[in-house]
Parts: sequence; structure tokens; C-alpha cells
Amino acid sequence: MYTGNHATERADQPAFIMASTGESVSYAELDQRSNQLAHLLREHGLKRLDHYAIFMENNARYVESCCAGERSGLYYTCINSYLTADELAYIVNNSESKIIITSIAKLPIVKEALATCPAITLCLVVDGPENEQPFLNYQRAIAHYPTTAIVDECLGTAMLYSSGTTGRPKGIIRPLPEAPPSLILPVFAFLQNLWQYRPDMVYLSPAPLYHSAPQAAVGLAIRIGGTAIIMERFDPESYLSLIAEYKVTHTQLVPTMFNRMLKLPEAIRASSDVSSLETVVHAAAPCPALIKEQMIRWWGPIIHEYYGATEGLGFAACNSEEWLAHRGTVGRVLLGELHILDEDGVESPQGTPGEIWFKRAADFSYFNDSEKTAEARSPDGTMSTVGDVGYLDDDGFLHLTDRATFMIISGGVNIYPQETEDLLITHPKVADAAVFGVPNVDLGEEVKAMIQPMPESPAGDDLARELMDFCLENLSRQKCPKSVDFKKELPRLPTGKLYKRLLRDKYWADHKSKLL
Repeated sequence: MYTGNHATERADQPAFIMASTGESVSYAELDQRSNQLAHLLREHGLKRLDHYAIFMENNARYVESCCAGERSGLYYTCINSYLTADELAYIVNNSESKIIITSIAKLPIVKEALATCPAITLCLVVDGPENEQPFLNYQRAIAHYPTTAIVDECLGTAMLYSSGTTGRPKGIIRPLPEAPPSLILPVFAFLQNLWQYRPDMVYLSPAPLYHSAPQAAVGLAIRIGGTAIIMERFDPESYLSLIAEYKVTHTQLVPTMFNRMLKLPEAIRASSDVSSLETVVHAAAPCPALIKEQMIRWWGPIIHEYYGATEGLGFAACNSEEWLAHRGTVGRVLLGELHILDEDGVESPQGTPGEIWFKRAADFSYFNDSEKTAEARSPDGTMSTVGDVGYLDDDGFLHLTDRATFMIISGGVNIYPQETEDLLITHPKVADAAVFGVPNVDLGEEVKAMIQPMPESPAGDDLARELMDFCLENLSRQKCPKSVDFKKELPRLPTGKLYKRLLRDKYWADHKSKLL
């Protein structure tokens, strides 16, 4: 999120606009504010390669909080703003952050967390009334610092954490070259070109900025001279109206957002003007094929999909035409060398699912966690994995089946629940779905579906039977849920990631292992 020459050449152009309030921050203002924060960070002892943390909802100070790190050679860690105090404290301590930036809305959680974070010397609170160490009002704290650049500007970058959907989150750190902040790292230059970014583009960001994808997208839009429209939270009808209002050209979503827009009343969808859109990108979670087809019919062949982990092991992508020719693919590998391996580490035959491994496209390690770093690498250290399962089709396009940790073994048969989830989400009475294994004395595990019904669809035995019959009509019997439970809302992050472990674990609470 570096402003570069745009601070003078595009001084009055909005760098970003907050969607709900319309608050606009120009390139000149963003440059000045991020310079002031960079001076503060230096004065409080943060030198190149040190760490600080950001824990707050999307707001008008978030972008500059990142930009200051990118121009002062620091690692900044944007933390999931939905975490509890204990979860926050773990990341703050593990990242060795010395300063934390938060908001008045998140301050109670931060205060609780900092009781066990001795390394934190300063907490800056956006719109905060606090003015007693270590808590300072953010705006007042930076106000007296120079608006010009620090004398030792150098390139910084984010050190983000995995979502922790299958365990403790892990900090993903990459080597940082000693270079000016105007340098764009190779992976970001690749993405900027792939996603057809250009000066004067208008990017609509519907997701939380703590996540790697929207943060990278907003940052790249600003680096190239575009304007980012930042939603404080996603609402499908508001999202569509923003496209028309700002003549949005580029955007990035997750499949649950597609689903929510498709389930709007037909009159709302028909009246939405999306004609300005040029490039629509989606990732973060597998997209059900029927949902993807409906979106392409609605918006046209402008939808691009990619597959890649925050770790940067490798990268696959496809455009709409490629996806339609290889229905369900997440793309052809463009970065890294892909291998599909079975449980013994042997290459799986073409079309046979196995764990996805890459000879890394970029170097990384898990910060302060050599054990997890070693677990993610092959015995010879040449390849890495994040535990996803998939296969290659005859033309070399990658298809995902599931995460290895969510594979169900029922009567000795391996079942990947993603296909069942993808089907259930297309049912008109289903708002969200999770499928996982629960204990079965005879089979070891059986398939369970947890459903978030649409508001007008009452949960109960009738709906459960309707959904099980729906699965039996469209899937082989072994993949169909043997039972359906209901929940008002599934624990899905705004980034699209589902905390399936939280749903599954309660069914295994009385079992010491999955061996019955």
C-alpha cells in the first residue's frame, strides 16, 4: 500500500473511499498520514525488520496503518478482528510485535489481551479517548509528526497468519530485501499483471483487510494509481449498488458472496448495473460449479479464479473460458512445480486425488515455529504443502476435492465432503452448509451435514429429509449425509473460510481419537 509518485501526480484523486460513509482519502492525505505514522514507529524504537500488529475492523485508518510499515522496512501483522482476547494475545506474542494499532470498537478485547503481552509498549487507538500509557488516541499521537518521509525509508511487508481453521494460526514470514519502498515484490507484480490492473481503475473491496487477498488487492490498486472502495462489511444489495455508483472496474469476492447475491430477489438482480466490471476475481474457498455457472451467465466471461495459499507455495489460475472448458477447476499452475502425492509420498495417477505439494515458488517459514515449518515440508525439504487434496485432469488443470484434515473415512472408504457441500449450497432453502464426519461404531465415521437454512425456511425433520433426498438424487450414496443438523449461523469468516473444526469437534468430544 505504497503511494509512491501518486502523492504528487494524483494528489487530489481518492486513494480510497469508505463505502458506508463516503469518506474519501486522497493520495496526498494518505501519503502524509502514513509518513506521520512511520515517524512515530521509528521514534518508539522500531527499526527495519521489527514487527507491529493491527487489530481492527475496516476503517479509514486501516490503509495508512499498513502503508507506514511498507515504507519503513517493518513487518506488520494484520490480525483477524473477530478473534477472542486469548487468540489475539497468542498472535501478538508469537509475532514479537512491539506496538499494536486498534480501534475504539476493539479496545476492550485488546485491553484483556495485553494483560499477557509484555512486549507491547504502545497501543494506538483509532478514535479512542485513551491518553494514558500504553493507550494513546491514534489521531492525536501522530498529529505532531512530520508529513514528509522518514530519512531511512525502505521496503516493508505484511507478515500474516494462517486462518487457524485446523489448529493454531501460524505466522508466514518471507525474506525481505533491503530495497526502497517503491520496489514491488515479484509475486505482487505477477498478480498486478494477471488481474489486469491499470491506472485509474476502481476496485471494490467487500472483505476484511486483515486477510491476505483483499489486502494485496487494495494495496496493488493503490500502487498502480487506482481508487479502492472499501466496504466496512459485505451486504449483497449494497455491493451491487456500489458497482453502479462508482463505476467499479475490478473486484474480488469469495463464493459465499456469489451465493448471497444469487439468492437476492430477481427484481434486485435484474435492475443491478454491473456493466462497468472488467475483471472479477474469486478464491479463498472452492466455488460450487452451479454457482460459478450462474455468475458467468449473469456477469459475463469476466470471472477469474485462482488457487494459492498465503504461504505462496504455488499459484494456479483460470479465466472464465478455461473454467467452462474444465468445469470445476481452480486453474492451471502458473507458479511453482505441482505434485499430487498419495499417503506414501508417491505421485498419484492423473485424475486420482492426492495431497497437493509444491516445489515452492517463494521461500517462506512459519515465524517462531520450526516444528510446523518442518511438518509442511517434504522429508528432503524441497516441497511444501498446506494440506489440500486435489487432482489434475488430462489437460493439466487442477481440481480441488477437500482439505486432507476433513477427509471422512467410512467403512474404509475415503470421502471428501466438498462435493456434498457444493451441492447442498445450491438448494434454495440452504444459506450455508458444512459436511464432516461424526462417530459411527460400525463404520468408524458417517457423513453429517450442518445446515444454515434460509430465513424463510424453518429447520426441522421435513427440511432434513428433503435435503437428504436431494443429495441421494445427485450423489453416490456414500457421499450423502446420514443425518442433518441445523444451526442459525455457521462459523464462517468473512474471507469465506469455514471453521468446520468447531462444528465437528463437539461430536468427537467423548472420543480420545478417531479410532473407535
